[in-house]
Amino acid sequence: MQGHVRDSAGKPVAGALVNLQSTNGAATETWNSRTDSAGAFRFTGPWSGAYTLRTGESGSSLTIAKSVVLAAGETTKVDLILNSGKDSFSPADNLPSGAKLPQLFDEPKFTVAGVAAPTNSGGHGSDAVLRNSESLVRDTASLEPETEPGKKPAAQSAAQKNSAEDGVLLQEGAEIQAEILRQESGQTANAADEKPQGDLNLDAPARQKRAELYHRLAQIDEKLGNPLEAVHEYQRAAELAPSETNLFDWATELLTHRALEPATEVLARGNTLYPQSARMLIGLGVAAYARGSYERAAQYLASASDLAPNDPAPYLFMGKMQSTDTVPAAGTIERLARFARLAPDNARANYYYAVGLVKSKQAAGLMDDAVMQQVETLLQTAIRIDPKLGAAQLQLGILYSDRRDYAAAVAAYRKAIDASPDLEEAHYRLALAYRRTGDAAGAEKEMLLHEQLKKQAAERVERERAEIQEFVVRLRDK
Repeated sequence: MQGHVRDSAGKPVAGALVNLQSTNGAATETWNSRTDSAGAFRFTGPWSGAYTLRTGESGSSLTIAKSVVLAAGETTKVDLILNSGKDSFSPADNLPSGAKLPQLFDEPKFTVAGVAAPTNSGGHGSDAVLRNSESLVRDTASLEPETEPGKKPAAQSAAQKNSAEDGVLLQEGAEIQAEILRQESGQTANAADEKPQGDLNLDAPARQKRAELYHRLAQIDEKLGNPLEAVHEYQRAAELAPSETNLFDWATELLTHRALEPATEVLARGNTLYPQSARMLIGLGVAAYARGSYERAAQYLASASDLAPNDPAPYLFMGKMQSTDTVPAAGTIERLARFARLAPDNARANYYYAVGLVKSKQAAGLMDDAVMQQVETLLQTAIRIDPKLGAAQLQLGILYSDRRDYAAAVAAYRKAIDASPDLEEAHYRLALAYRRTGDAAGAEKEMLLHEQLKKQAAERVERERAEIQEFVVRLRDK
């Protein structure tokens, strides 16, 4: 296959990345090329079947993709025109004009060299933001391609492991390692068929099967508390078969162990290869948030929600991000409003929109009676749908306190505590409300409970952080 990449004026685009992705059945394989000074690209290989040809990383150009069918022994010519019309999705549309997504890499610009004890000084913003970031990373690692939870298990502590299960996993892992060794050394069950075989000589189905072995081995090693082995196995699976799942799981392994820049690099590759994957954009948003780039994080999640408007996952991540001490972006509020419209019977859709409205209007000095009434209605709707949503009761109590209706606030805070007894802020707010109503004994009791819960939560967070080893990353020469 050969062709040219040109802009809307017909001028050649030099240095543009072009990738050819197989769409033949379940196996996925991708080849990359860059245009020369005349805007020409070329792919050579014994291929036939259906493929997707894509380009669009230069400047502000949109991502352009074409479906092509290749016949064996024939040369197919395809030209790609980067027009200025909005006929395909590009996450760069929602990024600041001066920002560029990381480019697709042929080889990672990093290597994971080891693991180290976690450093408690990491992260950006307040401790509340840091805790929120850690929670978002765990949520990201559980996203399925269709945003169903439970795909790849998060790192487990020793106390969570079962020794009998570990034995089964060790046996399975040993069998997989033996099979990989047989395959990579060119061995088969029949010694007469032995022959050396490298990756370049493997057909797509063989590479896919071997990638599946590495992927499963990575899952086992992560469960057994061997993250260094796991990340290298996830990488090997992605190198053999750069499917959406393999790239995403490699990235989330890096993200889980606080290798934020490498995780962003892999997620960017995944986004380039799979621009219709909402969870790639969610992952990019969480990685940006963890690095303190809150505006960019909001833009990635806005792109994810625009890509899949009926998928609740991007909105839930947006809502969780803006529930700390950061002020939500205008685009976030617009999307959360859409979430509430599209899912009126979803408690968190109403709750997160209410929280976003309060934060944005207060930051702008526009918190008037009409907004307060709208927020109250949203919170009451959320509570009606899910009476156990203590966070919504807490926000309702804060709203009543702002109105100086302390009796109503006390009632709301008590309901929040009934629904979520460990909700630290509810005890703190209730103590303040008791002081306002003259109940000194009640205020002292709730303040003591608040301090106890705060201490317990801090100890729990420190234990969880200590259980997640950090990757030691070395950058390769460019």
